[in-house]
Formats: sequence, structure tokens, C-alpha cells
Amino acid sequence: MIIRFAGDSGDGMQLTGDRFTSETASFGNDLSTLPNFPAEIRAPAGTLPGVSSFQLHFADHDILTPGDAPNVLVAMNPAALKANIGDVPRGADIIVNTDEFTKRPMAKVGYLTSPLEDGSLEAYAVHPVPLTTLTIEALKEFGLSRKEAERSKNMFALGLLSWMYHRPTEGTEQFLRTKFAKKPNIAEANVAAFRAGWNFGETTEDFAVSYEVAPATKAFPAGTYRNISGNLALSYGLIAAAHQADLPLYLGSYPITPASDILHELSRHKNFGVRTFQAEDEIAAIGAALGASFGGSLAVTTTSGPGVALKSETIGLAVSLELPLLVVAIQRGGPSTGLPTKTEQADLLQAMYGRNGEAPVPVVAPRTPADCFDAAIEAARIAVTYRTPVFLLSDGYLANGSEPWRIPQPDELPDLGVQFATGPNHTLPDGTEVFWPYKRDPHTLARPWAVPGTPGLEHRIGGIEKQDGTGNISYDPANHDFMVRTRQAKIDNIEVPDLVVDDPHGARTLVLGWGSTYGPITAAVRRLRTAGHPIAQAHLRHINPFPKNLGEVLKRYDKIVVPEMNLGQLATLLRAKYLIDAHSYNQVNGMPFKAEQLATALKEAIDA
Repeated sequence: MIIRFAGDSGDGMQLTGDRFTSETASFGNDLSTLPNFPAEIRAPAGTLPGVSSFQLHFADHDILTPGDAPNVLVAMNPAALKANIGDVPRGADIIVNTDEFTKRPMAKVGYLTSPLEDGSLEAYAVHPVPLTTLTIEALKEFGLSRKEAERSKNMFALGLLSWMYHRPTEGTEQFLRTKFAKKPNIAEANVAAFRAGWNFGETTEDFAVSYEVAPATKAFPAGTYRNISGNLALSYGLIAAAHQADLPLYLGSYPITPASDILHELSRHKNFGVRTFQAEDEIAAIGAALGASFGGSLAVTTTSGPGVALKSETIGLAVSLELPLLVVAIQRGGPSTGLPTKTEQADLLQAMYGRNGEAPVPVVAPRTPADCFDAAIEAARIAVTYRTPVFLLSDGYLANGSEPWRIPQPDELPDLGVQFATGPNHTLPDGTEVFWPYKRDPHTLARPWAVPGTPGLEHRIGGIEKQDGTGNISYDPANHDFMVRTRQAKIDNIEVPDLVVDDPHGARTLVLGWGSTYGPITAAVRRLRTAGHPIAQAHLRHINPFPKNLGEVLKRYDKIVVPEMNLGQLATLLRAKYLIDAHSYNQVNGMPFKAEQLATALKEAIDA
């Protein structure tokens, strides 16, 4: 089932969706969510730009996307109906708050007549419910003002949907009492509204059918699961990586949508040796993080596209200093401020090349919200092993979306133990033992990591080119050429797993993705294979360096299709490196791909 809650940005749709999701997760369904909200902190009430929605896809089997089209739309006002009706298929249920369908709110969004009365919704199963009136009536005994009572109408709607789909209720009631613990009257009012919505579904004749979606018992390996968003999983991954490396975790960050949740979450975990610093700007944030790395911490800076642009000079400094640093970029629509609350994959080339000089940086991209945990650990592994800044490229779709996540056991996590330099590592011709800060590990080409204050390991840092080995300032052309090529070789030789190809039928067409396109691509591939069309699929986690077998994989197929939420950035890299005719399929509307949309495009590619 696919449910979408939609209303004004002040109607609590994100909270409503989150609570329904939490109960669905505890019930044992597989699920995927898509929060969608305005960029403004408080958009104009009742307008189309001010509509906030939350879509949830849940099932008794393995699913991969938040769904293409909702089976049920809950529209809290005319703007919510008009903004979302285009996505609703014929025959779907639409629950509308009739109290809001008065002349002025309808005129504000261009309705000349009421869509509830003019026949324009005949193709749908419309359920008119006076949500506001019923909520106010249910809360009379609490002595609230009309405005205060109205705020609980989202809980009435949640109760109604919880009845329709047999969702557990205890968790939501406990949540409300905890959330409003300092205002017990408000807490009990919200609980009462929630129960009133449940009872309305139970007693009204308008809802003749309720549904039960059984737990997805066969979709998950055995283990303990919880629902988790991408930003939360990424935060936990950073904490786990620091623990496995036995390093303090330091975050230097400046708030920016959609990355701010990571700062909020990590600030709660001082008990795990996490130190967070909210800087005055993006440049100060990464400068502090790089300083923490120099001091021996696992250092992280979080941002989005505009912040990456501001951090670019310091990322180049980290490349020159050859220190571990995680640059977490949660991509959003651009350029400039762009679409702050919408998703995009358009910062790949910025991550690859957005610095002056030859400044190569590894790039790692998670594919699902839960995978952000593993991707964070992998990015940390590369950073501390090879002494380099690493880009972790997530996006708004992964950051805000959620899915079930199996909590790993500690012994399943990799050992990221770090060996700091403790003494001299080079002998001069006269026999003197000295410390050379740029004497490299012959396997990884990483330089030693010397913590400041270690006796005898004092060394110069800064952005001017270093002499090989000694780390002294050098303007020698041959040395610069050598250092540039060495830094590039270090990145090129990072050990990453080979690309795994899913091709059970010997297809001639390969669809290759990266990042958050994994869910829609996999769902589309399943549809095509079910319909009898052979197609191969592979998904990149490591984009710099590419897996060693990628070139060989690409040569096996007659046609390569690369779906991206940009204008073809990965396809450009593939064409340049492997001289193949990668076919781009692109979308940059701020929303993730729909599975049916991709299935149609891939079918056309197979048939062409």
C-alpha cells in the first residue's frame, strides 16, 4: 500500500507520516518513505508552494521505493488536493478535510467551483470528512481554544488511517505523552484526537473496508531491526567508524539543508567521544575539522552543494597535507540556493573536480537510507588508511527517507585501527635518524600520521608544495610533477571491491546507476524481468576510484544506460575514461525517479 499525507506546512504532515511509519516498522512491514516539504520555514498558508507531504510505501514483501502513485491521499486543504491529485491513480481513495473547502481557500489555489461537488473527482473514491469539526468536538472537555484544538486534526487523521490499516496504537500514544510531557493537557488532547480518529473509522459507514498488510517475514534476514533515515544511519556510521578506529570523532559543521540533521544527531552523543562544533560559516567549519584531523581525530564536515563550493580551498589543503577528512555532502537541487528541500545528484563533478590544481579525492556514494551507515564506515576506512579527504555523496532523498535497518553486531564491523607515527622513520647518509613526514607506505602511498606534541616528530604543514619525503617547502618543477603524480597514484590504487553485476539471463543491455537511484532502478528491472525482458543491473558505490573491473564489465554489453538525477555526470565520466557510448536517462525535477517511468525508458533502450 502507498499512502500520502498532504496539507499545509503547518498541519503536521511530517509528524503524522513519521508516526505512521514508526508503527508500520514495529508491525514488521518492509517500508520506504518520501518526505516532501517546502523550502520556506513557514510558507504562505493555503498556497500550492506551501504544501507539505509525506508518502509511505509498505508491504508484506521486499520493496525498494516510496511508490509511484498513492493508493490513499489524505488532503487537509484545497491546496493539498490540487498539488497532489495529478499523482493519484483512478479508483484510489481520497480523504478530504471538508472544513477547509470554503470559498476563500479554494479561490487561493484556482478552484472556481468545489472539486467535491463539480464531478471532477468522480474517478476516485472520495471520503469527505470534516476533520477540523470532529477534532474540535472530540476535544471539548480539554478547555482548549479553537486554534489549539485545530492543531490536533493531524492526529485525528492518523487515528483514522491507523484504523484502516490495523496499525498498532500504543507506540503513538506513548510518543505523544513523551513529546508533550511538560504540557500534559496538550498530550492527552492529542491522544484523544488520535483515538477519536480511530473510533470514527470504526463507526462510520463511509469506510466499509479496512486492510491488513501482514509483516514482511520473508523479506529480512534474522536480526534486530529498526526504522532509520539516511542522515541518522550516516550519523551512527560515523560514530561506529570512530569507535572501530579508536579515535575521537570531531564534527565541524555549519547548518545547511538537508545535512543539518547530522549535526543535531551527533551533538547528542558526547558519551561516545563525539565533539561537535557549529561554526560561523562553511569555511570555518571545514578549517576546524582539518585542524582536528591534524590533531589525531577522525574529522568530519557536513554540508550540501553550496557549502562544498565554499569548502573547496580547504579540501585542496587537505589533499596537500594528506590528512584523513570526511566531507559529507547531502546533495540538493541547485545551482546556488536552488531547491534546498528537494533532491538531486548534480554535485558529482564538483566532488570529482571542484578544486584548483590536480587535487584528486575519493568519492563514495550510499544507495539506500540504511546503506548510509555502511558507506560512512567505508569512507572512514579509505580516509584513515590512505590519509586523504574522502567525499561521501548522499542526497536529500536518502537523507530524509527511511527504511528498516538491521542493527549489526559489533563483531561484524571492520577493524579500522590506526597506527600513529611514534618515532624516527628515516636514516640519513651520516646515520642520523630523523622523521620524514612525507615518507610513504610502499603499499598504500600514505604518509605517516604524526600527532602534534609527539617529541621528535615536529614537521611543517601548509598549502605550499612539499618536498618528497622531508616535507620541506619546494618550488622544484620535477618535485612538483612527482608529488602530483604520486597523490593521483595513491587515489587510483585505493583497494575497492569489484563491481557486482546482476545478470541472470545473459542480457545485452546493462543499466548502471549510482547513489539513490538504486531503489527505482532495481524496482524497474524487476518489472522488466517479470515481463520477460532480459536486462542486467549494476550499481556503483565507489566512483573515484572506479572498481578495477568496471572497464571489463562495460565491454560485455552492447548498450549501457545510466539513469541519473542530473544531466549526465556519471555518463560523462564513463565516456571519458572508458570510451564507451553510455546512454544517459536524466531527470532534474527535485524528485526521485518513479519505477514505472524507468521501466518504460529501459524497455525502449532494450528494443532500440
